[in-house]
Amino acid sequence: MAGIGFELRKMLRRKTLLGLMQAYTYAGLIGAGPWVLSIVGILLIGVLSIPFVLPTGLITQFQVSVTYLISLSLVLTGPLQLAYTRFTSDRLFEKRRDLVLPNFHAVMFIFTAASTVLGGLAVVFLFPQQTAAYRLLMLAGFVVMGNIWIATIFLSGMKQYMSIIVVFFIGYAVTTGAALSLNRFGLTGLLSGFVIGQTVLLVGLLALIYRDFRSDHFISFEMFRKQYRYPSLMLTGFLYNLGIWADKFMFWYSPGTGQPVIGPLRASIIYDIPVFLAYLAIIPGMAVFLMRIETDFVEYYDAFYDAVREGASLQHIERMRNAMVEALRNGIWEIMKVQAIAAMMLFAAGTILLQWLQISTLYLPLLYIDVIAASMQVVFMGTINVFFYLDKRKIVLLLVGTFVASNVVLTAITLSLNPGYYGYGFAGSLLLVVLASLYLLDRNLDSLEYETFMLQ
Repeated sequence: MAGIGFELRKMLRRKTLLGLMQAYTYAGLIGAGPWVLSIVGILLIGVLSIPFVLPTGLITQFQVSVTYLISLSLVLTGPLQLAYTRFTSDRLFEKRRDLVLPNFHAVMFIFTAASTVLGGLAVVFLFPQQTAAYRLLMLAGFVVMGNIWIATIFLSGMKQYMSIIVVFFIGYAVTTGAALSLNRFGLTGLLSGFVIGQTVLLVGLLALIYRDFRSDHFISFEMFRKQYRYPSLMLTGFLYNLGIWADKFMFWYSPGTGQPVIGPLRASIIYDIPVFLAYLAIIPGMAVFLMRIETDFVEYYDAFYDAVREGASLQHIERMRNAMVEALRNGIWEIMKVQAIAAMMLFAAGTILLQWLQISTLYLPLLYIDVIAASMQVVFMGTINVFFYLDKRKIVLLLVGTFVASNVVLTAITLSLNPGYYGYGFAGSLLLVVLASLYLLDRNLDSLEYETFMLQ
């Protein structure tokens, strides 16, 4: 498959400062662009609606409702994301391109059916005091957002990063415009604008898919056959998304840290704002992560396995393996250095940033630990991505399972202590899995030739 690495390497070949800056900017856009556009869109809707939506608590209800739509749709689609990406990759390798689109339709059908049933039960039984319009919009938003994640993951697997960013930009521009146009109708208007914009976003993503894939039949459930099911990938996708959100859910529903917002939905003022600000610090690390994985590492990774398949000499195979390992170590080290610099910059600007946002500086300690945790999350993403390249699915499953369990246990412990310990549960769980992943990665790379030749 044509990768983003080709474009990045073309920029780097210029060997100029401008070429280097272009490459990192490009990588930063495709690494964090959709996420940043999503957050900026939702924040703009909230800020620009303040003069028109009364009471202003309705804006908080809108933002919290959207946060739950995002988090729950990510967790529910987790079992399908990685499994379908792997199925698609394998079928393209086998030159069976005609199976891609029908199975994509099957994945969308199964999620749409499951999300409609589960979401329908939730809005009926959990939101009895809310209007019918609110419940219908929440259900529609839930179904649409889940399909967006499936389409986005599929297009990411096809390396169509810039196309995704363009469509996300259009989608969230429409989302913001529609919500602001309808905000005079209060919460219902804001949610209506959001659902309209997300529908436009989904249509745009589907257009990209239909542009590149054709098939003579509409739907096929072949990927759910036993030989293509990849249960480890399904469980990994679910657990990874659950691990990211587990501590947030615990803070939302803990009596001492969560506050009711609308129906059963709760938020945590003390925890949510520092976490959001901390995630802004991962953009530089995401750029480096994509740069190093998609250029140096992938180049030597391909060279190593090409040498194995073509029957090259053992000396050449070992040389390619050593170059791949060196590129990987340099990449992880560079991610750590860049994230450390980004974290220190946020530390230095933390007080000014909180004062500018009119937030109490009492949040500073929690902001600091959340920045460290978010930075470690980038390193964790980098290491498990390498394990996916090496097809070490069981190791990734072990790591994300440990991440979920440790995040839940450590967060529960910190919640039982005083507020000075808040955030350390999430950070501690990431420290644990980062150290474990680096250790396991080092061991697997040392035995790579043996496993390649003797265990296949």
